[in-house]
Amino acid sequence: MEEYMETAAISSGYPMLITSTFALMGDIATKEILDWVSANPKIVMASATVCRLMDDTVSHTKEQERGHVTSAVESYMKEHDVTVQETYEEFEKQVVDAWKDINEQLLMPTPPVPMCLLKCILNYTRVIDELYKEEDAFTLNGKVTVKGITDLLLTSI
Repeated sequence: MEEYMETAAISSGYPMLITSTFALMGDIATKEILDWVSANPKIVMASATVCRLMDDTVSHTKEQERGHVTSAVESYMKEHDVTVQETYEEFEKQVVDAWKDINEQLLMPTPPVPMCLLKCILNYTRVIDELYKEEDAFTLNGKVTVKGITDLLLTSI
């Protein structure tokens, strides 16, 4: 499972998305900052963990029906000899722990990373949380996605 997560977090593209966003932010993204984010610091990996575990949890059943190969759920179940439900509960705990790591990094930022860049990572993680909280709204583009976009762009506050 540990080996799977190391590969899956990186191959999700999530760390690269964050790095690419930083690169497009102009002068604030110095070489030092880009080196920092490219080294996959704790906050980036915590964000990628939220992404990977939430995605694998909500998409697990459909992916197995389509004959997809190993996911985090399958890996964890085999390694720990537990049920699907026990795996989901463990992943929920790991997602909570990853959120704690994100919060810790926001409360005690690593110099020289500006808070606006850390908030960028936080906001990407919030989007993932919204997309995968109840269903795979990224793949399905269902009512959760439509409601979120409508609320963001059309509903007045």
